[in-house]
Amino acid sequence: MSSSLTIPRVLFRTRPSIQRQTHHRTRLFSALAASPSSKTQVYISTSRSPYTNLSIEHHLLQTTPSDSTILFLYTNRPSIVLGRNQNPWLEVNLPRLQSLGPNSGGQDVIDLVRRRSGGGTVFHDEGNVNYSVICPPANFDRDTHAEMVVRALRSLGVEGAAVNCRHDIVMTVPPPSLSEAPAETQSADGSTSSAAPPASCAKPKADAENTFKISGSAYKLTRLRSLHHGTCLLSSPNLPRIGGFLRSPAEPFIKGRGVESVRSRICNVGVNDTRTFEDAVVREFGKMYGEFDVQAELGDKDAQGEEKVRKGMRELESREWIYGQTPLFTFSTHPSEDDPRERPQLPGNFNLTFEARHGLIQKFSLSGLPSDGGASSLSETMVNAQIWEIEDWARRLSAGGLNGKDASAIGEWLNSLLGRKND
Repeated sequence: MSSSLTIPRVLFRTRPSIQRQTHHRTRLFSALAASPSSKTQVYISTSRSPYTNLSIEHHLLQTTPSDSTILFLYTNRPSIVLGRNQNPWLEVNLPRLQSLGPNSGGQDVIDLVRRRSGGGTVFHDEGNVNYSVICPPANFDRDTHAEMVVRALRSLGVEGAAVNCRHDIVMTVPPPSLSEAPAETQSADGSTSSAAPPASCAKPKADAENTFKISGSAYKLTRLRSLHHGTCLLSSPNLPRIGGFLRSPAEPFIKGRGVESVRSRICNVGVNDTRTFEDAVVREFGKMYGEFDVQAELGDKDAQGEEKVRKGMRELESREWIYGQTPLFTFSTHPSEDDPRERPQLPGNFNLTFEARHGLIQKFSLSGLPSDGGASSLSETMVNAQIWEIEDWARRLSAGGLNGKDASAIGEWLNSLLGRKND
């Protein structure tokens, strides 16, 4: 396929023998995706919903032929996307996130999403295009399709792009041409986000001078299929504030079993037209896999017309999925044998510890107050409380028997760290 090929943005471009299978648009999407003849498929989403796009992606992972290769490109509205095994109270500044939106009198809404793949937390918006490649496990390699995206970027004049030792895409920028200040944030770099790169790796490092991360990846591997999806930070208008949302004020007090994100310096690539980037990626995909059996644009109507996609959307949108899938973690105000870190100053003289699994409090202890003040009764009343359903920690502690003054002081402090239910 020639690199000068113009990619048409049609609803469906397929081989005639497949296209005649059905006339209904939604059934056409599902039938084509699952057809044994559809060996190479390309989809670009017109939806901006992270719940829709991740559910379409999951549907493609589950239904496409085991020997097929799929490219899916999508852009989400502003969203914070957690990895499958992460802790939102540890990864995200929930009080800041919950202060946004219609309930606060503004329209600056940012979705909180838990995806089905591993890796760390990323920020998505309209200046950030996501790429997803689904292929047979035998063909899976963590660098192959990241290198494909690098070639697409270089075809657009981004010569400093490269894949590093952590399988991320980084960009080295000479100081005189760096037009905007870089930012630091947490971002996904695969299911082994805490692992250090090989000592012998000679590829660029994201923390090297004038080298910044522009794309992180995550993976999902099944017996028959493998999925590699990643971001590409093209022209995000939110770059200066991303780090503020991905720094949890509760982090010094939480120790968990989930995957923690790795901080990296980030910057925009400087490609302002996302469609230009999408077309470049499609061209590179075509060079690798040849003629497409299916090429389509998909949108919200296509997603709503497929029950399995709708079911996936309902799951991703549910608070039980977003918060209730959180691995076991402990919140403690003082150093312990398991977590000897020093803690920030507290708003009073007390010792609070609780343990939660799937966002459900299993153990709760409050001690050290000048007088008991009802603290002893909390150990029982707080057990089985769903953290994400607590509308106000002060009221919840007071309802559990803690006296008003202590409940107010400790509760407001917990609100400032863990947030509260905000419908």
